[in-house]
Amino acid sequence: MLQGRRSALSGERGAESLPLAWVLGRRSSGPRQNTPMDASIESLTQALRRFAAERDWEQFHSPKNLASALTVEAAELLEQFQWLTEDQSRQLGHAKLAAVRHELADVFLYLLQLADKLNVDLAAAAREKLALNAQKYPVELARGSSRKYNEP
Repeated sequence: MLQGRRSALSGERGAESLPLAWVLGRRSSGPRQNTPMDASIESLTQALRRFAAERDWEQFHSPKNLASALTVEAAELLEQFQWLTEDQSRQLGHAKLAAVRHELADVFLYLLQLADKLNVDLAAAAREKLALNAQKYPVELARGSSRKYNEP
């Protein structure tokens, strides 16, 4: 099943062929069931809460501050690719890949904290956005094109 999902998202099958129920994380028309990823996200969120509480950092974790920190970390991720060619960016060495992994983790952790502060179910929001993107970018119009949905 994972292979089918991967190929559907990578463009081998059209987004319109993805059942909306799958995009929204449902196996049927009933309520969405938690997935292992949902549990992992919840576990990380709990760990982040403990980490901040132990250091008395909650006072600094306003949505504005977390969004700012997220942006800084995203810039640090981008910095890892600065001056690389397209090919070099696809073939990172061990040390560079380790640095990228750490920056990706920083971005992810700040994103989790921000979602937590705003009571956003990040997995559900991602599924919803994927469904919206599938509507905005139907395969027959978007395949092979980098144009935005509202560009001629």
